[in-house]
Amino acid sequence: MIEEKVRDLLGEAIEKAGYILDEVTYAKEGKTYTLTLVIDKEGYININDCLAVNKIVNPLLDEADLISDSYVLDVCSKEKGSE
Repeated sequence: MIEEKVRDLLGEAIEKAGYILDEVTYAKEGKTYTLTLVIDKEGYININDCLAVNKIVNPLLDEADLISDSYVLDVCSKEKGSE
């Protein structure tokens, strides 16, 4: 399963950077495949955190070449419940 392979590949690098890889999903929406990485950390995640993780994982994903399809990489924060 692609999600498990991606988690195995990226989990340690993301943790070393101070984040938690909370969820990995790979799905087709219309004609587009999307690899979504949901990250978390102590405190709040902001756009700079998502960009930092994106910079870490992009080269790893390119080198490993686990996904043969063209896809969009989406690094986002864990959704916080509404109050």
